Amino acid sequence: MTNAKKRIWNGNVRDAALSILMEINQNQAYSNLLLNRTIKKYNIDPKDRNLLTELTYGTLQHRLTLDYYLEPFVKGKLDPWVRELLRLSIYQIVYLTKIPPHAVVHEAVEISKRRGHKGIASTVNGILRSVLRKGVRQLEEIEDEIERMSVETSHPAWLIERWVKQFGKEEAFAMAHENNHPARMTARVNSLKATVDEAMKELEKEGIETSKGEVIPLSIQASSGSLANTEAFEKGLLTIQDESSMLPVLALDVKPNMKVLDMCAAPGGKTTFIAEQMNDKGEIYAHDLHDHKLTLIESNANRLGIQSIKTKSGDSRELDSVYEPASFDRILVDAPCSGLGVIRRKPEIKYNKTEQDLKSLTEIQGQLLDTAYRLIKDDGIIVYSTCTIEYDENEGMVRTFLEKYPDMEIASLDMLENNASLAIKDDLLQVLPHHFGSDGFFVAAFRKRKD
Repeated sequence: MTNAKKRIWNGNVRDAALSILMEINQNQAYSNLLLNRTIKKYNIDPKDRNLLTELTYGTLQHRLTLDYYLEPFVKGKLDPWVRELLRLSIYQIVYLTKIPPHAVVHEAVEISKRRGHKGIASTVNGILRSVLRKGVRQLEEIEDEIERMSVETSHPAWLIERWVKQFGKEEAFAMAHENNHPARMTARVNSLKATVDEAMKELEKEGIETSKGEVIPLSIQASSGSLANTEAFEKGLLTIQDESSMLPVLALDVKPNMKVLDMCAAPGGKTTFIAEQMNDKGEIYAHDLHDHKLTLIESNANRLGIQSIKTKSGDSRELDSVYEPASFDRILVDAPCSGLGVIRRKPEIKYNKTEQDLKSLTEIQGQLLDTAYRLIKDDGIIVYSTCTIEYDENEGMVRTFLEKYPDMEIASLDMLENNASLAIKDDLLQVLPHHFGSDGFFVAAFRKRKD
């Protein structure tokens, strides 16, 4: 590591956060991937890692709110990096009370000098000192309720309005607030290697405090530390996975020695869970569009000690040219989607998506289900799932599929219905982020009737 790189991580975490935020804005990079890559690349120590994560996610999550606070103090045009630096600074002043405001201003001015010139540093200094002197304006000044909720939770107004129409005002507002809370650290215990209690004891030896999950019996939650950096993880006792993401596999209701297709498998969290549920006995075919993503599935399977998964790349909409018709007992279609259920993990989604984006995805989702229909056996089950909360991609897609194929019927979600946390209606499951602090997710199961 060069001296220059060392300096970035010895006291200049704010400068690093600014660089990450700029790359997210300019290149539409995923915040979680970019942040994790940065932390690993430079081997950042835990103290700086926590601050870097807080600054990056916090500034990104509250962008519209920060712009509302900033607007009265800005006269004239700002370079994009200067505006981002001001957002980063106001986030610290308003939300991080343990950091002295004068220290925030000082660091912002120093960054301005390094990245720009004295004139920019003077502008940044003047704006931030005005903020400290006058304070930020109140959200109550916004009269329109939708606009106020948009600014308060930093979600575009069109998205808030859309959710109000779909779920009602109370649910929509609760969901928007929840999206600005940190995601829980959850994992699935590999039943091929350990029980939940055994895995928790292993983690306790490593100083990781855990508790049992709220919804999935095989899940655990960690209150601190990094599960991915534990020996228990390396030994294959765990897979990092949100509880909502485990639900589609349970809905598949797999048994040992079945033949199962996972059409959109990478990075393999659901695929390996299928194998564990089948006691690693049977055939599981995992497909993904991108060849390089198959290594993620394979490395996960190897770490977990799983042998029953076969991987192959290519367009899953064309798998009926690869496999014989009606050749699978179970098929999982965890479809590409708008991702609006995982905003807390990828805050940039709420700024980058448009209503047109939502419409374009339904065509792909429908084509994947068409292919699954041709490949499923009589009396076989197809599970369709997404990590979004959008009607058109979820219940709307279900209705379209059933109208198109009269020999398909909704299959019961009996295996999930004994949990009061799950809002199952008409055998369709829609999890919203605030239901039990998990990701927003949709699950539907279809059974192909025999003639």
